[in-house]
Amino acid sequence: MATTEHRPTERVLDILELLSNSEEGMTLTELAKALNAPKSSIMPLVHTMTARNFIYMQKDTLCYRIGVATYSVGVAYNNRKTSLQFIQQEMNNITALSNETCQLGIQSRNMVLYIAKKDSPQPIRLMSSVGKQLPLYCTGLGRALLAYKSEEEIRSLFPEVLTAYTPHTIATINDLLKELELTRQRGYAVEHEETNLMVNCIAVSLDYNNAPIAALSISIPTFRISESKEKEAVQILWEAKQHIETHFKMYGVDFGN
Repeated sequence: MATTEHRPTERVLDILELLSNSEEGMTLTELAKALNAPKSSIMPLVHTMTARNFIYMQKDTLCYRIGVATYSVGVAYNNRKTSLQFIQQEMNNITALSNETCQLGIQSRNMVLYIAKKDSPQPIRLMSSVGKQLPLYCTGLGRALLAYKSEEEIRSLFPEVLTAYTPHTIATINDLLKELELTRQRGYAVEHEETNLMVNCIAVSLDYNNAPIAALSISIPTFRISESKEKEAVQILWEAKQHIETHFKMYGVDFGN
């Protein structure tokens, strides 16, 4: 993982990010490998984080997981009146109008981190979770975040050949650049069955100080999507985008990059 700030602090945050995205937890060896660091250098961090209950070790597997202190910090943030709460109010409205699942994501290196979700009331709906990360290149949310970056920035994030999650996943970085140009022309991003079969996403960026800091999407199963449904989703998202960005201008933003 690239180092841009204070190294020990970065590693603490990297450990929290890794464990928050791991359902089964990770051993010390797995953490060291993921961090590209010797076990001896991260062991003191892990011991301190365990002692403070930010992580805990499951004794039968020796795997570390997110601890109760991390949960408490998240609850403290959620209990404040935040810009995220305002967005969640808009997400409730989006789901009520579209009858589909609405998701919010931010960039985390070359991934999109899902930080909020409002489920569709439909009996068949998208199965996803807050805290999950997926590549920016093959998600609607990710493309909405990437669209206004320079070609140099985009190429620095990905290899020339991109990992395929389904037969429909975009294949190369040159294909991605073409898709991002279409995204800029449309004013919104689309993704059809590139991360999950039978799932399609339409997304818009949420901008602050002339830069995208998050993205908002509507996810629609293939058997419910149509040209008119997609147009309706775009209209709903654009109206929410205007409301949210007006809130940002008035009150600022307390999350994102």
